[in-house]
This record gives sequence, structure tokens and C-alpha cells, in this order.
Amino acid sequence: MKFIPFDSRDILYKSPFGAVSDGKPVTLRLLLHNDAHCSGAFVKIREDAGREQFILLTAGETFEDDYRWYSTELTLPEGLYWYSFCFDSPWGRQFVTRFKNGEGHVSRDGGEWQLTVYEGDYKTPDRFAGGIIYQIFPDRFYNSGTKKANVPDDRYIHQSFNETPEYRQLGEKCSLGNDYFGGDLEGVRQKLPYLKELGVSIIYLNPIFEAHSNHRYNTADYMKIDPMLGTEDDLKRLCKEAKKLGIAIVLDGVFSHTGDDSIYFNRYKRYGSVGAFESKESKYYNWYNFHNWPNRYSAWWGVPSLPETNENDKDFSEFITGKNGVLRKWLKCGASGWRLDVADELPDSFLDKIRKAVKSENKDAIIIGEVWEDATNKISYGVRRRYLRGKQLDSVMNYPFASALIKFLTGGSGDDLCDTVMSVCENYPRPALRLLMNHIGTHDTERILTALGGEPTGGRGRAWQSGKRMNENEMWQAKKLLYIAALLQYTLPGIPSLYYGDEAGMEGYGDPFCRGFYPWGKEDNYLVDFYKRLGQFRRSSDAFIDGDFIPVSSGAGHFAFIRRGKTEEVLVCANRWYEQQIISVGKGFEQAEIVFGYKPQNGLVKIDGLGFTVLRKKI
Repeated sequence: MKFIPFDSRDILYKSPFGAVSDGKPVTLRLLLHNDAHCSGAFVKIREDAGREQFILLTAGETFEDDYRWYSTELTLPEGLYWYSFCFDSPWGRQFVTRFKNGEGHVSRDGGEWQLTVYEGDYKTPDRFAGGIIYQIFPDRFYNSGTKKANVPDDRYIHQSFNETPEYRQLGEKCSLGNDYFGGDLEGVRQKLPYLKELGVSIIYLNPIFEAHSNHRYNTADYMKIDPMLGTEDDLKRLCKEAKKLGIAIVLDGVFSHTGDDSIYFNRYKRYGSVGAFESKESKYYNWYNFHNWPNRYSAWWGVPSLPETNENDKDFSEFITGKNGVLRKWLKCGASGWRLDVADELPDSFLDKIRKAVKSENKDAIIIGEVWEDATNKISYGVRRRYLRGKQLDSVMNYPFASALIKFLTGGSGDDLCDTVMSVCENYPRPALRLLMNHIGTHDTERILTALGGEPTGGRGRAWQSGKRMNENEMWQAKKLLYIAALLQYTLPGIPSLYYGDEAGMEGYGDPFCRGFYPWGKEDNYLVDFYKRLGQFRRSSDAFIDGDFIPVSSGAGHFAFIRRGKTEEVLVCANRWYEQQIISVGKGFEQAEIVFGYKPQNGLVKIDGLGFTVLRKKI
């Protein structure tokens, strides 16, 4: 062991590791050298609201003759806590604070450790653990060719699936957001066998409700399927057939704002209802926050076409979360959960109601929130959020993971990647950790291939991005790195979320170029086959359901860890250097099954340049 005063990631110092449920005791142990002449040691516990208390540590057994342990056992109610240590000596009061990773040193200059305490009855649906998410941007996945009814005639339809999404805002019919390729729900249903081959267990659909843009984040009618995507019966059929294959359908809930071109706001009088923009007497008027009706109102990020909703309005809240509300309606149609758009912009009281509504309708439905930072300590609108402490979300999109992984593969350190993963494991409650949505690309980000090998935009706009493609050498490197990215994504704690087409080799910068049409018949079959093999491997091992994460080795260009389940262990080693690396992983895997790479010898594992080694064994 390292002879340091404290390490929150070592159970010799803190047990159990990570977040704990309320009512469960936590043991903290401080290790001090005898030369410190400690006359009394304390742990300082700071509640998130600011109240502090100092708890005396009990002097215990000596260690290695020159050290002594000082410990206490705490039981804390649900909440977020911060702690550090101090001790009295002949030289006055000394402090032990947090520095790199979970380590603490004698100094005032470090920080505090975080302790997340969640409700003891916080449970998340077992059926999603160990699975694989596949994210589909519905307009761009597969066009079944089914004839549609009641499609507005002001939409521009592409004539070829090979065309680039429109990036210009010309004020014409064909403009950014108003160009469609015709992907539909029936198309998703027809491709269920393909998704099953990938090992997919959850399909996450970007918004499917009626809206007047191809992304559909400007909802026009929460109670209707967009006519270009099909009908309510199409959704029911999709959910029913997906369920037979062991695949759940998760919908995108966009409740922080609607479209201005909607039945509720009705700025352009498309609908026969009286919208909030038309009259203060509208039944929807209080759904919005007008500063000077009708033209001045709160809008999402100041975008006029996305008027913000007043989630605390009783009528709006009931419309979304009530017994006959939006959430329950679509769960009754067969959906298995919701991904909540910009969850950090939804009030706590509203999130509480969402959980009650969803779990009352189906206790095994999942609720995933879009939060870009560490969701356990996020402050939003001046309030510390409690997304993952038992009364709101099941889990969140894991943006810290995505950022750290891409950084590692594009020149960062394996040590930093390991630290990010350990921080997430340490801060997040175990029920949420196992269901983290581990994406490395979404409809909001550039394609993972482009992120790994494409030329940085350097501030250049959409015109440059539109025609930019990787050359042969750039693509070769990007794909080699993507193999590593996919392996790590599929084996680290949480659920991998594959953005449609990444497995086929799609490239593209940000919106709208990351939203091209899936290249059916032109896929990179090597990549597709690799993802299928990864999916089969992941779904075959209990190490990825709720297995422990155990760091093994990390450095400037490599990262190695073990996932330990109930019946087997998996060793994963990745190398982003061009040269072969040999790292020490200790004894124990010499007789393991080789999934990828090489058999270890004398506790050493060989990893090819831009490659990986994966071993599995029964325990």
C-alpha cells in the first residue's frame, strides 16, 4: 500500500467504496506517522447546506510499527456531504485535504472529499443492466416506403438518401431543420433483426411527436406521432415486436419548451386551437412566461421558436405527469421509459412528479436525464440538484465519460481517463452507475470517427464542415482508434449507447452533419462485424451487469482494468500508442480465455500498437 494519510478509493481508508445508502455505516480511517505526535484527530463533515461538525477519531492499532490508524464509523441521512481531516500536534493543528485522485496529504491547500448518501429504497430497473442502447434519429435511420397521410406540404423531402443534410438558413422550403429523408417508425421495426444482431437491448428514439423540424425538439403536439414517422399504431407495433426480441423502446421527453409553431403556442395559426401567442384567454397562456405579451417571452437559450414552458404551472404539470398525461399515455402504448431532454433545466418538483408518474404506470420503466456534468454535485439555477438520490432519475447521460475517452484517444493520458472513471464510480450511487448512458457520440456532437481523426474545425463554419471528409490516412487512424473507443465503451461501468451509423463508419461534424442518413448497403462491414462481436461478448458476461471496476494499470498511452462479476472476471487492456506495449497485470490470467489479443506470460500482457487485449476467466 501507499503510506499516505488517506485515500478515498482504497477500502483500507474508506469502507465501503463510493456512495452509500442512508442508514448504512461508513468507516473512515486516517493513517498518521508516529512522528506527527498526534494528540487528537478529527474528521470534518460539511453538509451541503453549510453546517459543519467535527467528529473525534478513535486511535487504533499501529501499522508497520511507525504508523497508527485513527478511525470512526458514521451513519448519515440522505444528502450530499463533504469531508476532510485535521489533527492536533505540538506544532499546532494540521490538515489533511484532497489532492490528485482520491489521495489526501497533510496540507491546507487541497480540497474536500465528496460523499453521496442516497435513499435506501432507491432502486433502478434490473432488466436494463448489462444491456446496449442504440440511439436513432428517426428521420435518418430507415425509410420503409410506407405512404404517409396528413404530412404538411411545407416540408422539403430529399430525393436521395446520399444527399448531405441542409445546413443553410435561406428562408426557403429547403433550409436547416426543414429537410427530411423520410425515416419512419415502420423502418425501425423492419430493422429490428439487424439491431438484435448488434446485441441491442434498448432503442432510444429522438423525439417522435408532431413537430415542424426534422429534429422534433420543437414539439407541436405531445399527443400525436409526427405524420412523417407514421401513426400511434406504428409505435405500438414497433414496441410489441421489439419486446419479443428483448428490446425496449425509450422515448425522448422534451418538456422544458415547446415549439412556437404548436397547438399550445400557435404563433403561425397552423392549428385551430387558441394558442398562448394568440390570446391571454388561451388555456395554454399560463404554460409560458410572457414578459410583454405576445412578442416577449422566455425562450430556451433565447431561441424565439422554442418558448420555455412553466413546469410549475398546475395545468401543464398535470398535462405531462397526470393520470391521463403524456408520460403515461405513451407508456401504455408500449414504451419502456423516457430520456429527459435538458433535465438540468427542469425544476426538482417537476422531476419528482415525473418519477412518480412513470413508476406508477410501470415500476420497471427507465428514466434517463440529459446532464452534461457530474450529476451528483451539479448546481443548476443556483440549486444543488438531487437527480440521483432516489426520488428523480434512474440515471443520466455520461458526458464526463465521453469527454475523457475521446481526450485519451486523441493524445490524453490513460491516468486522466482512469481518474474520470473512478470519480464517476466514487460519486454515483450504485443503482445509477450500472445504468449510466455511456455515449461517445450523439445527435448533439460530431461523429465519433470525425472526433478521432478529422481535422479540427478551428472555428470554421458549416460551409467548410459540409464538404470536409477525412483522407485515407486520417480515416485509417480514426477507425483504429474507434475500435479501442468501442471496446472501452462496451466494457466500462454503465450501458454503452451506440449512435446509429457509428458502427457503419459514418463521419460528420456537428449539427446537421452528424445526422446523415444511415448508409444502407454501403456500411463498413468490418466495423459492423466488430460491433456485433462486441455486443455478443458484452451480453454473455455478468461482469458487465453490475460488476466492480478495478483499475490495473494506466499511463501516458495505455489503460487497463478488470470488471469483476459474480461468476467471472474480464481483463481489458487498451493501447493508443502506435508501438506495442507490455504491461504488468499480475498473476491470475495465464489460463484465461483470449477474447482479443495475446495470452499473458509471467504476469505481463502484450498489447499491439493501436490495439487491445481482452481476457476472461471464471471465478
